[in-house]
Amino acid sequence: MRSSDVIQALAPLASPENTARFSRFFKTGPGEYAHGDVFLGVPVPAQRQIALRFRDMAQEEVTRLLHSPIHEHRMTALLLWTAQARKGSMEQRAAIAHTYRANLRWINNWDLVDVSASPLLGQYLRDKHLSVPESLVVSPVLWERRVAIVATHAWVRQGDAGEALRLAEALLGDPEDLLHKALGWTLREVGKHVSPAHLREFLHQHAARMPATALRAAIERFPETERRAWRQKRIPRP
Repeated sequence: MRSSDVIQALAPLASPENTARFSRFFKTGPGEYAHGDVFLGVPVPAQRQIALRFRDMAQEEVTRLLHSPIHEHRMTALLLWTAQARKGSMEQRAAIAHTYRANLRWINNWDLVDVSASPLLGQYLRDKHLSVPESLVVSPVLWERRVAIVATHAWVRQGDAGEALRLAEALLGDPEDLLHKALGWTLREVGKHVSPAHLREFLHQHAARMPATALRAAIERFPETERRAWRQKRIPRP
């Protein structure tokens, strides 16, 4: 199996209509966060099916696919690794996690981060009793900081809020709205998978200085009266 086989499998599924829609949705215009990214217009469910067909592909071929300028090629590479990691040995998962970190420059949009950071990096780190690397938390690259916070979902979904809350606190001052959205999503997951009490305790300490986007996402599952009360605690940023 070669990366070119996956490219050939994706090609007939391309849709000009979807290409235009995806390009607008993922902000590929001049000055936007994904400027220059190229889409085929293949929906993610179809990419998942192709990833399953080629899940025995060698790691170097998956890496080659990840280096493609085409967005769906990169997404399918990440889905391939996710399928491999799900049933792989610790040695295989370690190899994927290390290669993933070495190739973060190609994981350069929020959907690529969100589908991969937890199963490929976070779960490996959790199982090895390691923390998310500080180099990701303080990275100047938005997508690497988003990898850091989304990776903590591996802990959260197994009932452990510690790593997520540690990184959430560290990233409260981040300037990027796309990071604020991931931060709020992560806190909401803490309330869902760990306990609302953990989320409320974090909010009691930090709601006043949280970005509006993060706070809004974090409290999404609370009753409206409680959401209003938390919003009123927030001190708007200058």
